[in-house]
Amino acid sequence: MRVLFALPDCDFDPTEAGVTWRILTEAGHAAAFATPSGNAASADPAMVTGQGLDVWGRIPVLRDVPLVGLVLRANRDAREAYAAMVRDVHFATPARYEDLRVAEFDALVLPGGHYARGMRTYLESPVLRAFVANFFEEGKPVGAICHGALLAARSESRSTGRSVLYGKKTTALTWGLERTGAAIGRVVRFWEPNYYRTYPDEPGEPIGYRSVQSEISRLLASPADFLDVPKDDPAFRIKTDGRHRDTLTDSRPSFVVRDGTYVSARWPGDAHTFAKMLIEVFAGR
Repeated sequence: MRVLFALPDCDFDPTEAGVTWRILTEAGHAAAFATPSGNAASADPAMVTGQGLDVWGRIPVLRDVPLVGLVLRANRDAREAYAAMVRDVHFATPARYEDLRVAEFDALVLPGGHYARGMRTYLESPVLRAFVANFFEEGKPVGAICHGALLAARSESRSTGRSVLYGKKTTALTWGLERTGAAIGRVVRFWEPNYYRTYPDEPGEPIGYRSVQSEISRLLASPADFLDVPKDDPAFRIKTDGRHRDTLTDSRPSFVVRDGTYVSARWPGDAHTFAKMLIEVFAGR
């Protein structure tokens, strides 16, 4: 399978892209990349290094000594996967969104991220949304994780005028996880309190109105089609506490949803299981 990774020019999550890329390519699938500019993308540096995620994150010299940032950044496994992906010749030579053709790819992966600087250009690109919609309408496999599912939800079918996720089951970054990240961010990155909120609520709006979960839910056939971990799940705590992440051999912390050839996941902690589920979908094709 030739799998396209659509990325912003900067600030995507290194785990969601890197781990997925590594697992898919190690399984024998070929990866290609696309960015708005056609230049190689770069991940959110704070998620790679941990720098800028401590209260002293703006102080020269001190910012080079992360503490809380070491916990919040991508773990070692993910950083190694990201570093390997960056060395891939295909990563260095991405296509531009404008030049993409659905017929040239067998599957599409939409990683996420949260830092507004780069992610908004990705989430708001009409060219990329049209491409995503065409991909869904062709019935080809699509994997979306975190904010990547928001991009999918915003992509409108030409035949119905509705979201391509209308009538489908999905998950994405949940309000519980986004709210927890935002609370931490307001303390450790106080100079940029909305670092973990790509779209902060506007004055007069209910808390969480512009969260990923809330916006996607408004675009679905029913809000109940947005799925989160059931409270009776035996692993509910480790799936929802924001501290545990899955591995190749332990899927307990993950929550991944499959609806036909569409696979969705919540956050970096689901990335291994997300990629393995995509491989199952590819095998079925």
